[in-house]
Amino acid sequence: MSSVIVFEGLNDIGFSEVDLPTYKPNPQLSAKELIDSYRELIARARAQGVRVVGATILPFKGAEYHTPRAEAKRQQVNAWIRTSGEFDAYVDFAAALADPADPLALNPAYDSGDHKHPNDAGYRAMAETIDLDAI
Repeated sequence: MSSVIVFEGLNDIGFSEVDLPTYKPNPQLSAKELIDSYRELIARARAQGVRVVGATILPFKGAEYHTPRAEAKRQQVNAWIRTSGEFDAYVDFAAALADPADPLALNPAYDSGDHKHPNDAGYRAMAETIDLDAI
């Protein structure tokens, strides 16, 4: 059986927090709307016989679109990914790449410099986080 890792959501959360031309359209999406979209992806993948692995949304404190509202959404979505049981499995990229001194931010060793995208070491750490036997 094939598997897919669903790693989505950061821009869906962040784009609505700033008014920049490159971030259009930027509708305000609730955590519930994001979760409903995940559910649709899960259903579509399973209809094709594909196992679905959820991936938590990375920390992004310091990025231009990090706000308390955006962080609250990330926390809600990540809690759902970790605890809902709706995915066949999940991988906790957020925990793996978080700064131990500030878990709302990427670990500086893994930050590409924009506070939201991993560098090569960060992507390597993400790959090493995936338990291929579990997915």
